[in-house]
Amino acid sequence: QVQLAESGGGVVQAGDSLRLSCASSAHTFSSDHMGWFRQAPGKELEFVAGITYSATSTYYGDPVKGRFTISRDNARNTVYLQMNSLKPEDTAVYYCAEDVRYTTRGYEYDYLGQGTQVTVSS
Repeated sequence: QVQLAESGGGVVQAGDSLRLSCASSAHTFSSDHMGWFRQAPGKELEFVAGITYSATSTYYGDPVKGRFTISRDNARNTVYLQMNSLKPEDTAVYYCAEDVRYTTRGYEYDYLGQGTQVTVSS
């Protein structure tokens, strides 16, 4: 069973930055597409960002384009999410996902972490 451990969440003010990290236990990490999702209170899980296994391509949900950057370090089995210019509407629990793919049903994944809370105050 793959385990994903997110860290780096916290309480910040609007306009601040945060960097989330996610360490994976998967021996296949370097060949898995990775991603980040988030869930705000009372809302459904939302795709935030994805990165291919070799980091040659990245893709983002519309609300975070131009503000968030996903990256990975395959030597450390870790994926990152740099979040700049944070807004109160970015407040959510952020989840790391492994083996992310896009299907007719939208973005799906095989594994999801426990999540880390990000709170942005105005």
